[in-house]
Amino acid sequence: MLFGIISYWMLPAISGVVWLGTLLAMLLFWTVHQNGKHLVDMNEHQSIAYISDLGALTLKPLFIAGSAVTVIFLDLSFVADRLLRHNGRLLPNVKRSEKVVFVLNIVFAITGSVGLLLLSIQDTWRHPHTHTIGLIIFLVGFVLSAVCACIEYHFLRRISIAIAFGTLVKTNKYNEAAVCEWVLAIIFSFYVFSYVMDLWPAVHTKHPETRHEKRRLNSLQPSSDGSTLVGPAMEEARRPRLPNTAHIRDF
Repeated sequence: MLFGIISYWMLPAISGVVWLGTLLAMLLFWTVHQNGKHLVDMNEHQSIAYISDLGALTLKPLFIAGSAVTVIFLDLSFVADRLLRHNGRLLPNVKRSEKVVFVLNIVFAITGSVGLLLLSIQDTWRHPHTHTIGLIIFLVGFVLSAVCACIEYHFLRRISIAIAFGTLVKTNKYNEAAVCEWVLAIIFSFYVFSYVMDLWPAVHTKHPETRHEKRRLNSLQPSSDGSTLVGPAMEEARRPRLPNTAHIRDF
């Protein structure tokens, strides 16, 4: 448990719930409280508001706070994953390439987090250019993070919608682009929730005897028959052999 308060798997769960809650609150505020009215930062031919349209006006404090909590707990999830693997609470990374990919995963996720904070603070109404840069950083960062995490299915779905979103914006199809943006934001929440499954096994490895054994490739040694000895078998092979004295009789 983190600081003896919450389980590690709760970190991405909190992140995903806060993100979904932020989206739902913004959508309900616009559709119910404001009756889906045309906002001042919307295009004249646009009837469906972008998330960034809602987050640029009255709901800007909510958008910033929700984005901040989301990225903080998500980044803590990556750090927790690394520490748990290092301590044997989760299956450790054996190969150097696995460790490199995992570090890149964290780097890209933090980069995407910075982009999300940037686009929430620099709203599309007052700072459209900076907001667009933040959006690009957010998309690229988390798409590359998804690649490193080998979530191929979610990645393909997400990158296709991201491309569709950019294409629709460029062709001035604002309502279709707004729908893509909302769908993309919801898919991002499921990407966050996927890390709950990664951290959940740590619940069963609290005690030292239940933890994973860290094995290095250079510790693998071949046996006399050419096979590879690992763990207890390797320790048994290393023990000195005493001469067999069973055939010696006392005279």
